[in-house]
Amino acid sequence: MIIYSVVATFYIQDAGNLKEKRAVLQRVLMRTRQKFNVSIAEVDFLDKWQRTEIGFTIVGNSRVQTEKEGQEVLRFLDSFPEWERLLTDVEWL
Repeated sequence: MIIYSVVATFYIQDAGNLKEKRAVLQRVLMRTRQKFNVSIAEVDFLDKWQRTEIGFTIVGNSRVQTEKEGQEVLRFLDSFPEWERLLTDVEWL
C-alpha cells in the first residue's frame, strides 16, 4: 500500500475576511472531493484570512499511479484563480 500525502500552502488574494476565505475554501474543497478520490482538508492557518494550508492524501497500490493522481490534484488546485500556491510538501508513507 502506497500513501501519498501532500501539504500545500496557498495565498488567497481577494479574501478580505475569514468569511470570504471560507467561501473560497469550501468551493475548492468540495469540487476537489467531487472530481478526485482524495481526503482533503484545511490543516493550518485557520484564523488567517489570506493564507491557508491544505492537506490531502491518496492511497493506492502503485507509486507511479498515486503520484500521477497527486499531480493532477495539484494542477486542479492551481487552476483556481482566487489563490496561488506558495509551498508544497510531499511525503510518501
